[in-house]
Formats: sequence, C-alpha cells, structure tokens
Amino acid sequence: MNSFIEELKWRGLFADMMPGTDEQLDKEMTTAYIGFDPTADSLHIGSLIQIKILAHFQQHGHKPIALVGGATGMIGDPSGKSSERNLLDEETLLYYVDCLKNQLSRFLNFEGNETNKAELVNNYDWMKNISFLDFAKNVGKNITVNYMMAKDSVKKRFSGEAGADGMSFTEFTYQLIQGYDFLHLYQNNNVKLQMGGSDQWGNITTGTELIRRKAQGEAFALTVPLITKADGSKFGKSESGENYWLDKKKTSPYKFYQFWRNATDTDAERFIKFYTFLPKEEIEALTEDHKTAPHERKLQKRLAEEVTVWVHGREEYEKALKASEILFGKSTAEDLMELDEQTFLDVFDGVPQKEVIKSEVLGVNIVDLLSEKTGFLKSKSEATRELKGNSISVNKEKVNEVYTANESDLIDGKFLLLQKGKKNYFIVKAI
Repeated sequence: MNSFIEELKWRGLFADMMPGTDEQLDKEMTTAYIGFDPTADSLHIGSLIQIKILAHFQQHGHKPIALVGGATGMIGDPSGKSSERNLLDEETLLYYVDCLKNQLSRFLNFEGNETNKAELVNNYDWMKNISFLDFAKNVGKNITVNYMMAKDSVKKRFSGEAGADGMSFTEFTYQLIQGYDFLHLYQNNNVKLQMGGSDQWGNITTGTELIRRKAQGEAFALTVPLITKADGSKFGKSESGENYWLDKKKTSPYKFYQFWRNATDTDAERFIKFYTFLPKEEIEALTEDHKTAPHERKLQKRLAEEVTVWVHGREEYEKALKASEILFGKSTAEDLMELDEQTFLDVFDGVPQKEVIKSEVLGVNIVDLLSEKTGFLKSKSEATRELKGNSISVNKEKVNEVYTANESDLIDGKFLLLQKGKKNYFIVKAI
C-alpha cells in the first residue's frame, strides 16, 4: 500500500478513493489540491484536517496545492447545506481571500527549490475572464443534467431532506465550476488528484469526469471522513454554536488550547491521531500511559500542546498554558499581569464585571472599592470583616484594609480582579 494512504488509514483519516489512486501515488511525485472557500476572514478548526492532509501529502514527497476559492466563494457550495448561503459582495470576498492566503502560508512549505514545494492558487484568476456563453459551450455540454442530479448534494436538496428548500441555478452550477477548477489545474499545473471531505465526493468526481471527457485524461479522487465528536455532535463548535477560529484575534490561543485540553478521553485518543504529526509508536505509548492514570489527562495535555504550537507557535502555547493554570492556583500574580485583555476575559469567562470610572478605582480605599464603588460586597462592614479575615485578594494577592490600587495594578491597563475566598471572583473594568 502507498505510504501516504497507509498513514491516512492508521490515523483514521481515510474515507474513499477512486481505483488507481494508490498506483498513481506510487508511480511518480503527484500534484494534488484541496479547495478552501473564503466564507470568513479566517479558517476555523474544521479546516485543520484538510490543511493537515496537504501537509502529510508534502511530507510523503508529493506536491500540494491549496486553492482559495475566490470564484466558487461567490456562489457557495451546497454540499451538506439545507439552504442557500448568503452571497458576499466582491470587496468582502477579496478581503477574505487575502486573509485565507496568509493563514494557509503558515502551514505548508512554500519556500526553497524542492520540486514538491507547495503552491497557492485562486480560482478567480482563471474564472474571471470566462463568459457565461463560453462556459456553457465548453464545459456545460460535457456533463449531463442527469449526471449532476444524481449527486447526493443535489438529490438531498431536491428531495426536501432535512428541511431543504430546493436549490437555485447558481448553486446547481457549483459542481461544474469546481469540476472546471480540476480540469484547469490538470491542464496547467499537472494536478492529477483532488482531495477533500467525504461530502465533496460528488464535486470531485465531476472534475475527474470532465477531465476524462474534455481532455481524454485520467485523474483521481481521495476523501477523508467528516469529523464528529464521539457522542456524534458536530466537531469544532462551542456549546453555544460559535466557531473556534485559527486567527488569534477571533479565538484567543488560550481558548483554542482549552478546546483541545477539554476533550473527552475517547475523543483525545482519536484527535491525537487526526490533528498531530506524532508518529504511530509515540501515540500508542501516550495512549497506554494515559489509560494507567486518566485523571492526569496526559493525552489531552499533549494533544493541546501539539495543536496549539502548530497553529499559534510555541510562545503563544506557553502563554496559554500559564493562563490555564491561573484558575487552579498554580500561577503567580506576575503571570496574571502578563495576560492581554482577550485572554484575561476568556480565562474568567462568566465572572461578574462592572465598569467604573478610573478615578473611582485608583487611589480609592479598598473598603469603598469592594462595596460602594463596585457592589462586589454588600456593605462596608462586610468588606471590613472579610479583609480582617484575610479572605480578600486583588489580582491573586492578599490585601488588607489600607490597600489602594494604582495604575500598575491594572491588568492590560484596564482590569482589576477582585476575589473573596477561593472561587468568588469579580472583575472591575476601569474606564
């Protein structure tokens, strides 16, 4: 078996492939691509598998191409969708394309003189000059409507399955445009393989059929499974439905780290194969070690480390690790003071917060700050009592009745963290 396909299989990242794919990979260095549609200004963790497949492909000596769908993004892929996407205006779309290009360039090796160095392409570059009539004549006539209607992504929309409400002509043409991408890359970049999620099988094989009919050539398809959690729920979203983004401005490295750190044992065993580059023997040893003391969560910690370092770098991982220890009392006041605003708010998510004019925070006696200024404690007498009982901390350090906050005490220049006992927190935002 081809080494690339063998690696995908032991990692659980293989769904299907066209006959002859493994022979093609054994025969020569093969160029393959995966498409990423610019639906936002950042990729999210749902895209990590596709990125990782391209990285594995390159590690096994083949040439990866990441395609950013500047053209297809204008339409929207109907695969796995029950309703039409909202179309983006051109200015927004071009901005999203640039954002995705910058992100993808971090994960693949585009440098050097190696014959298998990665490439980045935008399908808008070759689609923008094709007229509708030319497309209908030169592409559309090679694929029948019957063939297109037989695809699952189309059938589900027309059958009304899962509340689907039909399909516009715009989305109906998506598989033809994606198929033409494959034909263009086959003819101009020697691409012989397209890879993607299992929901892309229909779109990918439309491309191989177009290559067969239009160019009398042979091309191949390979898909990976769609990832879900062990309980069947959708992977990559929080309980409230928000995405975990790869851009640290949209999802802090701390929050990103915590996502992996909080994986169940069953998911951690799967995810460490899916999302890290650790070799098989090391993963097996880690898994066995974890089973002897699951409460130590060694598997989750290593998983979180590997993926956070891969996406955000070692420095951001170290910061996220320090931040994660703050709630468990394993960090110093200095660690707290080093947090940026987003990480601080993520660490103390759900903690009551009040905005107070800065002049009523700095230089104000702690008794007044705890009671009248913030309402953290009900009265001055309660504040005095708790202070005498040594149960009040500011920024994780115990304080007494004579304490007053100054500018240097503000976390990221604007926050104070008040605390009564071990778990009763309150955030003051100085404005």
